[in-house]
Amino acid sequence: MGPRSTGPFIDQVVTAFQSLMGAKYDIDFPPMMIYSLPTPFYVDRPIDDKLMKKTICEGLKKLEACGVTFIAMPCNTAHLYFTDLQDCIKVPLLNIVNATLARVPRSTKKITILATRPTLESRIYQKDLEDSHLPYAFDQSWQKKIDDMIFNIKTSANYEEAILIWKELSNNFCEVGIDTIILACTDLNVIFKSIHAPFHIIDSSLCLAETIVKKWKEQL
Repeated sequence: MGPRSTGPFIDQVVTAFQSLMGAKYDIDFPPMMIYSLPTPFYVDRPIDDKLMKKTICEGLKKLEACGVTFIAMPCNTAHLYFTDLQDCIKVPLLNIVNATLARVPRSTKKITILATRPTLESRIYQKDLEDSHLPYAFDQSWQKKIDDMIFNIKTSANYEEAILIWKELSNNFCEVGIDTIILACTDLNVIFKSIHAPFHIIDSSLCLAETIVKKWKEQL
């Protein structure tokens, strides 16, 4: 979900099986059906909610038809429709938002979110942070930079512009005392693998990958 995020996510799943289950040989890993699903998402325009739900639901049904026992969907924006998507299949659909929020330390001093505009505006993360009385900060001027960073990753073979934008955002965050960032867009993993971030990064993609391992262990 997001052609750029599919490969890095699978790498995270494999690494999670190595670190959490001691997987070493090929036979130690589970069989996986991987479907990189193109969706009608555009950084620079509103989502057609009906078409988006229909597209994702069709993709989920294709995986279900392969005989999978559960599905992980590494896309935060797709979770805006989580209930409807879970209802369209019979196998469990893991929830990336719940997996990520469970990893937020209660000692966090000030947290912000890097996400697509629809994800941020939906408040699927902020509601839980507020209920947990965790200090959340976000300046609306940051979202344009985040949009541009995601757009560069989706449309370019190199990420120099995205990295420059990240440096600007990093300075903005430091100025207001941010110490923790929820990385709530799986496309951003591409650049965060190779840059230094002076913050505690909670990577939603990694949280989902580790949840896959835990779910797999439950059914052994």
